[in-house]
Parts: sequence; C-alpha cells; structure tokens
Amino acid sequence: MKILVCISVVPDTTTKITFIENNTQLNLAGVQYILNPYDELAITRGLDIAEANGGNLSIVHVGPVESEPVIRKALSMGADQAIRIDALATDSQFVAEEIAKIAGEFDLILTGRESIDYNGGAVCGLLGALLEIPSINVVTRIDYADGIFTFDRDIDGGRETIRCAGKCVASAQKDLCEPRIPTMRGIMAARSKPLQIIAPQGNGNFSTYSNYELPPSKTGVKLIAAHEAGKLIDLLKNEAKII
Repeated sequence: MKILVCISVVPDTTTKITFIENNTQLNLAGVQYILNPYDELAITRGLDIAEANGGNLSIVHVGPVESEPVIRKALSMGADQAIRIDALATDSQFVAEEIAKIAGEFDLILTGRESIDYNGGAVCGLLGALLEIPSINVVTRIDYADGIFTFDRDIDGGRETIRCAGKCVASAQKDLCEPRIPTMRGIMAARSKPLQIIAPQGNGNFSTYSNYELPPSKTGVKLIAAHEAGKLIDLLKNEAKII
C-alpha cells in the first residue's frame, strides 16, 4: 500500500500578521512557520494504516525551499520520504493540479480538512475530481481491511459511514486521532530521509489577490459580577439593544 499525505506550511497561531506593498503581500519578516495541525492528524493516521499493512507513506508539499524544515518535521513523525514541488502555493486549484500530476500511483491520499491560514478546505475535493477518484471530506475515522477503506464523518443530525474499495482521497478532521510527537530517533532519522524536489508543471495563474485586510480590532468588554444580573439585563436592553 502506498499512502500520500499532502501538507501545508502555515504561520504559527501566535504570529502577528502584517502586510506590505500597499497591503498586497504578507510580511514574511519574523513569521514562524509550523506544520498545519490538520495535516499532522492525516500523517498520524496514515502512518498507522501503512505500518499495519506493510505500506509506505510519502509527504508532498507545494512550496519554496524555506518550507523544508517543516517538511523534515513531517518526516520525523515517521514518513518514509517527501516530495517538494518547488513553487509558491498561489491557490487551492494550483496546489491540487500540481499534486495530482504525481499522485496517481498512490492507493490513499490524505489532506487536512483545511489549512489554518486561508481556511479554503478545497484541495481534497479538487484532487478527487482531477484524479477521478472518490473524495471524502472531514473524516473522523479511517480504517482499512480486506481491500476496503472505511470512513466516518459527522453530518447534520448524525454520522455517516462511507466504504471505498479502491483509490480515494480524504481530509482529516480534528477527532480523527491524536497527532504523533516526533521522537529523538525520528528527528535524527529525518535528516537523511529522501526529499525529492521537482519543478512545477503548471503556470499557477488561476487567481490574483487585490489586497489583504486585517479584521476589525476587538472592542472593549464590560465585566458584570454574577450577582448583578439586573445590571446585565439593563445593559443588553438599553445599551446593546439586543433584547
């Protein structure tokens, strides 16, 4: 069995985001990058399945050379090798098309449900369409037995179970598993694991960005003591005017 996990490299959640060039570019100075948390879940469950079935797990990332320390972290979790497509990830369509060109040989392709920076959540479905294989979004369980993948995912009003007897792509939701923590042995081994760098095959001009904007600043809050419910009701009615 061959498993491919698609990873994103995202700013740490504590990073202060600013923009340059008249708000048309992200200011990369001082930004600390991490492995997308949803992708850690995909790697962990993919490794569980690969190890239980004598399989092999590869990592793929679309990004520049600066992404390689984070790719090495993914390798330190237990992945066998990595592929870096040497291009800036301009949008989900470009990322999916580049990955689709090298993903045809894999039995299972995993992504995170979304990247925590752009929150697009589109790559899983796009890969399924490009490869003409089933795509199952935001899964909370992945099992494999007798040639069949079984997925659970939450839907409105319940939970859905999907079985797939063939190649497929799925995106990991937060309840899928607990992410593996790299061991010192894994960190040392990651330094020598294969990291293949390939050139992009597309042009990447699917979309353009006109400008970025920060969300409005948070306004002040008023703290009301628990025994002053009447004051809270008065503020909600006469000041906030929501009751």
